[in-house]
Amino acid sequence: MSVRVESGGRLHFGFLNLSLARERLYGSLGVGLDEPRVAVEASRAEGVHCDHERAREYAARACDLLGVPGVDLRVESELPVHTGLGSGTQLSLSVLAAVARAYDEEPRVRERAPRLGRGGRSGVGVATFESGGFVFDAGHPTERFTAERPPRGEWAVPPVAARHDVPEDWRFVLVLPDTEPGKADGEEDASMRSTVESADPALADRISGVVTRRVLPALATGDVDAFGAAVAEVGRLNGAWYADEQGGVYRPPAGALVDELGSNPAVAGAGQSSWGPAVYGVTDASRADAAAEAGWLALDEAGVGGDVRVVEARNEGARTE
Repeated sequence: MSVRVESGGRLHFGFLNLSLARERLYGSLGVGLDEPRVAVEASRAEGVHCDHERAREYAARACDLLGVPGVDLRVESELPVHTGLGSGTQLSLSVLAAVARAYDEEPRVRERAPRLGRGGRSGVGVATFESGGFVFDAGHPTERFTAERPPRGEWAVPPVAARHDVPEDWRFVLVLPDTEPGKADGEEDASMRSTVESADPALADRISGVVTRRVLPALATGDVDAFGAAVAEVGRLNGAWYADEQGGVYRPPAGALVDELGSNPAVAGAGQSSWGPAVYGVTDASRADAAAEAGWLALDEAGVGGDVRVVEARNEGARTE
């Protein structure tokens, strides 16, 4: 029996708090995307067989977790790696779900994600894999923070504090510059530790106000312009925490792209997803073509190559066939 699992990427708008002076740490906001997508196909086997190096590692861990003898795994498509679209989480969970379903087992991705090294800070990737939509997670108790990353599996994925379907006519323009990939693994861990240890708690209070008074009401009322402006503000405030680690409020060349994209009337707000270099803009179906043109213009003005896509949100979790 062969099982196919398909999931979309995600945007990460930022964290609610990175200061040790507040009760809960992290607490992230993001949205599931319908595209680009990761898709894997799995069938039962003796031993782990896969031509894709990262997927093969996840498959081996999944087989160990499930107590199954092996899998033949094929990666049909994947997300751009380390661009800020959640490639690692979506691939690892897709592999886990495919292996589990091939053996008629429940994937239990939220429970098992930490054993795959996922969900240690942000819970957005796991939550959008489960159910899509806009997600705001509750973060972790601050007392759980340690200077060194805990061993794999020694944490729980942050619970979902709020989730909303994204209105069907909303769109997200993705600007993907041809530049160095964003931070990941050990480099990301070191940067996050440094940021948390010096983070200004006053920024957390300002971000909380933006989320509760602007982001969530904009979703509830379907106000795309208010939502775009609000998540852009969350990203800008987050960037003040990261400035020393990424060379500014946004990592170069994302800053130039955000400024150019965000100034276009077809775009309600723009920001950097996670560590970048992916930049997003919020728009709607009626302005989608103009927003795409704004994305290409932003790349031209920044003097970099790249790609621009306008995509819908994904209001459902991963599909299994």
